Amino acid sequence: METTFVLVHSPSVGPSTWAPVAESLERRGHTAVVPDLTGVTTGGPPPYWPRVVEAVRGTAPDTSVVLAAHSNAGFFMPLIKEGLGDRVVACVFTDAQIPPRDGLIKVAEEEFLPFLRDLAGPDGMLPRWTDWWDEEDVVALLPDPAVRVRVAAEQPRLPLDYYTQALPVPAGWDDVRCSCLWFSPAYESVAEEAGRRGWPVTRLPGEHLHQLIDPEGVADALLKLSRVSP
Repeated sequence: METTFVLVHSPSVGPSTWAPVAESLERRGHTAVVPDLTGVTTGGPPPYWPRVVEAVRGTAPDTSVVLAAHSNAGFFMPLIKEGLGDRVVACVFTDAQIPPRDGLIKVAEEEFLPFLRDLAGPDGMLPRWTDWWDEEDVVALLPDPAVRVRVAAEQPRLPLDYYTQALPVPAGWDDVRCSCLWFSPAYESVAEEAGRRGWPVTRLPGEHLHQLIDPEGVADALLKLSRVSP
């Protein structure tokens, strides 16, 4: 059965963060889709996660699926897997947060919330993600000016409650092949946790948006970690 790579971007950014990897996979004869999650907080109050699941379900064809989630999209992986059912054959956490095996999880850790509350406006809305950081930090993440403009332009402004929402974690979500693709030092503890769970861990040292810097290397790693023939 054909396998589709479903590349899930963080709702903090947009689908162009995965587009070069999707193009690389397609050049090699694989099907790859990137659901657009930039509007998941605009359809009403939380919970937002059902809209994430529906956006992915509406994009994924009726094939076997490899899920690859980046950054805080990792927290949605169990719910997305549950929504797609038995079609999911592998989950690759790509410089992404790893949920617990079950229970509840918040998108932002408690110690990060004061920073976010200081950023939020009176309407409870946050600036675009790249506006949280100094310009030199954003340039380090996105050194190509054209890519930097494109990524910045499609980012949504998210409400603070996107980061405080509690996500349910269905038990048994990790009963398929799970793995970790590590890019950046900020996710070192995540890679260590993946190792403790016995998952394969591949390291491609770079910045958090390394899939935009080295899409060919990231595509190679996704194929190897998911055990899909190149």
